[in-house]
Amino acid sequence: MNQKRYFGTDGIRGLVGQAPMTEEWVYRLGRAVGQVIPLQAKPILIGQDTRESSDALVNAVASGLASQGHSIILGGVMPTPAVAFLCRQQNFALGVVVSASHNPYHDNGIKFFGSDGFKLSDEAENAIEIAIDDHTAISMSTQSGRILSEHGVVDTYVQHAVRTFFAPQALAGLELVLDCAHGATYQVAPAVFEALGATVYPLHVNPDGRNINADCGATHLSALQQAVKEYGVPLGIAFDGDGDRLMMVDAAGEIVDGDELLWILATHQLAQHQALPGVVGTLMSNLGLVEALSKCNIPFYRANVGDRYVLESLQQKQWFLGGESSGHLLHLHYSSTGDGLISALLILQAILRAQKPLSELKKGMYKYPQVMINVRYEGAKLNLKEAAVQNAVLAVEQNLGTQGRVLLRASGTEPLIRVMVEAKEEALAKTQSQFLADRIQAILAAR
Repeated sequence: MNQKRYFGTDGIRGLVGQAPMTEEWVYRLGRAVGQVIPLQAKPILIGQDTRESSDALVNAVASGLASQGHSIILGGVMPTPAVAFLCRQQNFALGVVVSASHNPYHDNGIKFFGSDGFKLSDEAENAIEIAIDDHTAISMSTQSGRILSEHGVVDTYVQHAVRTFFAPQALAGLELVLDCAHGATYQVAPAVFEALGATVYPLHVNPDGRNINADCGATHLSALQQAVKEYGVPLGIAFDGDGDRLMMVDAAGEIVDGDELLWILATHQLAQHQALPGVVGTLMSNLGLVEALSKCNIPFYRANVGDRYVLESLQQKQWFLGGESSGHLLHLHYSSTGDGLISALLILQAILRAQKPLSELKKGMYKYPQVMINVRYEGAKLNLKEAAVQNAVLAVEQNLGTQGRVLLRASGTEPLIRVMVEAKEEALAKTQSQFLADRIQAILAAR
C-alpha cells in the first residue's frame, strides 16, 4: 500500500496555522470526506477538545462536510471515545474529532470514526487523500446540509459509563484525585465519578485554550503524584487531552502505567473465571508484562506502536484485550477505541472485587527498568535502516547481551526519533539509551 501523505497512525495532525492545520485546508478535507462518505439521512457528529484552535477547525470541517449535503451535529467538547461510542449507540453516519490528543496546544488534528465506532479503514483514508488532491473530483451538492449544535449529546456517554459497571453510589466512600489535563474530560470525568458516589479532588479542570496537557495529565504525572500524597487518597487517575489514555498513581505516589494496568485487567478477567484468549501489546510493552502473562499461560503478541495497530491485531486474532505502555487500553467488549474513562472504571471494578489496593494488584508484574529518550529532528525522517544507525543499535545490543533489548522508531505523530532501552538494571538502561541517543543526534547533525 502506498505511503499516505496526510493520515498518520491517529488521523491528521500538525502545527496550527500551517497545512494541513489551516482553516482552508481543513475545509478542503471536509469536502473530500463529504464526497467519499455516502450521503444518507443520518447526521455526522463532530466533537472537539479544549484547544483555542479547535472551534475554528470544527467550523471549517463542518462547513466542508455540509457543502456536500451532509447534516452535522456539533457535540462540543467531549472525549474522543465518547464520539466513537455515540457513533455506534446513536447511529451517526460518521464521527469526527478535532483534537491533537496528548500534543501541546499549538498542535491540532482531526480523526474520523465510522458508524461502527471504529476508525476509518486504510482504503477509506486513501480515497479521502485522493479526493483532497483532486479538486475536479469534488462538486458542490445541490443542497447544503444543516449544522446544528447539541452539546447535551455527550450525556448519553456519561450515562453509559455510570451504568455499565456499577450500581448507583457503588463508589461511595472512595476518595480519588482526578487529573483531566485541562482537556476533553474536564467536565465528563468528574461527573461520572461523582454520580457513582466517589469523593473527587479535581486537578487541571480549568481549560483556557492553551493549557491543555501543559505539565499535567497522563503525560506529566508529577502534579498528580504530589496531590495523591497530599490528600492521602488511595489512588489518582490521569487522562490526556482527548481522554483516550489512562495513567494511574497509587497511594504511595508511584506511577502505574499502561503495561501494569493491562496486567491488572488481564488478571481480573481470570479472577472472574472468564476466558482470556490472549493479550496484544506493542513493541514498547515491558518485558515484565510478557513474563508475567506467560506465567499465567496467557499468550502475548507485540503489534507496532499505535492503538490503531493494537486494534488491528485484536481483530485479526479475535481477541478483546490489549494496550500500550502509554495508557491506550482497549477492551473491545466495552469500547471500540482507547477509552481512558472506561478503562479507569474497569480498574476500579478490579480493585473493589479483589478488595486489594492498586499497589497490591500491580505486584504480580515486575516492571523492567525502561528508559526512553526522544531525539527531535527537522526535515525528512531519518532512515533507521541505514548502516550508521544499525551499527549504533548493534553496539548497544552487544553491551546489553541477554539482559535487555533496544527499540528505535520514528514517532507517527511528531518529528521525533524514540530511543528506548530496557534492561534488568536501571543504570545500564540509562547509559545505553543516552549512548544511542547521542549517536542518533550525531548522525542527524551530519546529514
